[in-house]
Amino acid sequence: MIELKQINFSYKVSRAEREGGLGRSGQEKGGLQDVSLTIQDGECILLCGRSGCGKTTITRLVNGLIPRFYAGDLSGKVLINGQDIADLPMYEIAEHIGSVFQNPRTQFFNVDSDSEIAFGLENEACPPEEMKRRIDLTVKDLDIGHLRGRSIHELSGGEKQKIAFASVYTMNPDIYLLDEPSSNLDMDAIRDLKQHLALVKKQGKTILIAEHRLYYLMDIADRIVYMERGRIAGIFTPEQFREFSEAKREEMGLRAASLNTVHPKVVSQLPSDSLLELKSVSLRYQKRSVLDGINLKVGAGAVIGIIGHNGAGKTTLSRALCGLHKKSEGQFIWNGQPQSYKDRLKRSYMVMQDVNYELFAESVRAECAFGIRGATLGLVDSTMEKLGLTPYQDEHPNTLSGGQKQRVAVAVSMICGKELLVFDEPTSGLDFDSMAQVAELIRELSAAGKIIFIVTHDYEFICRTCSRVLHVDHGEVCDDFPVSGVTENRIMKLFSMQQFAKGD
Repeated sequence: MIELKQINFSYKVSRAEREGGLGRSGQEKGGLQDVSLTIQDGECILLCGRSGCGKTTITRLVNGLIPRFYAGDLSGKVLINGQDIADLPMYEIAEHIGSVFQNPRTQFFNVDSDSEIAFGLENEACPPEEMKRRIDLTVKDLDIGHLRGRSIHELSGGEKQKIAFASVYTMNPDIYLLDEPSSNLDMDAIRDLKQHLALVKKQGKTILIAEHRLYYLMDIADRIVYMERGRIAGIFTPEQFREFSEAKREEMGLRAASLNTVHPKVVSQLPSDSLLELKSVSLRYQKRSVLDGINLKVGAGAVIGIIGHNGAGKTTLSRALCGLHKKSEGQFIWNGQPQSYKDRLKRSYMVMQDVNYELFAESVRAECAFGIRGATLGLVDSTMEKLGLTPYQDEHPNTLSGGQKQRVAVAVSMICGKELLVFDEPTSGLDFDSMAQVAELIRELSAAGKIIFIVTHDYEFICRTCSRVLHVDHGEVCDDFPVSGVTENRIMKLFSMQQFAKGD
């Protein structure tokens, strides 16, 4: 049993941050006020709410990262089976509690998948025969035989998340903590995650999961804890939660509880004139063919969703469009003129899946104008305001939450003035409010004539933004169609959601 008793917590600003004039850390927004919660053994609790409401902070309290790793002012008690977690050494906590973080890279210690799965058992000095048995059982139960013997660096984001879950599963903890585990997963992988969670729940394990995407957990969660500004604002059963109107749910800043209620909203006609054209484009990674024979025509103002399974080649295609992937054959043509990779680099901007790779400045305001000629203060201010970044304008980008970092990168994409914009999983880690803000920004960019490609697994986001969808799989663009009301079932099928959306 997990007990949180009258918890109050606020993150501390380090001396270096204070002396550097960075103000309060973005993580402070996840502080807690008078939080009390009891979780019974074998119960699945879903923590939801807007970014910064305190969901992740609760998971850090339960696994002991607060205050051992994240310093702050803490009062109250966290009890695990009647023991104060402050009195338990970390190795003992790790024997009973397993954590899966939003970004699996932050919890990897090895360069190959087999070693990563075995890492926890090795630290426990597990005998070799027992270790082999438990690893084989994990691979069988989670159906990840195809991920054995792989380099961690060559795995897709979704595959990394599966390895992270497997490394915890093989330890056989009593409590599973998961923070935004679906943020980088395709729909098949989310369905697998749902099955894995159902499996550990059937084993009698306790599950505490912080999520923005709610629909896949409605059949697993026993209680839904809604957080608001560091407090528990409500506790609901899934049945009560499903009864919320769309307006009430959106007012609470929450995503859909069922994808059956989500429908395409973009009804504008596709542009007829072609501005960008790909002719017989093939892409390779190292010596392996990734995508072959891509033929594509795109007009100004088009917003194109790129969907497909993890590892299908979506990110490789997006990098090639921006000139970041050089190993290609065929022609990239812009307004009738062939484009080298250097030409594409000058014309495009990409918001990467891991935005940490493209944050360089010492403040959010400076980041929004970093290296951009003609970035006026008025444009920077208005863009930050639209994306809810004004309160963080003087903070260092690396002190922000994952969703806030994502919004900073999106802000830069609007300010830079490029003609071709590519977003790789732009809603990863975003709550409903932030997702809606990014969708509105993309509609503005489209109205200004920009060509926009969005690599995404987020069906809600596609319905709000895209005029067209490319389905990438089996080494080719195997489908290309407009988004409209009549193609709703087709989109659902391509996302592998027909049964899943109904909660089956």
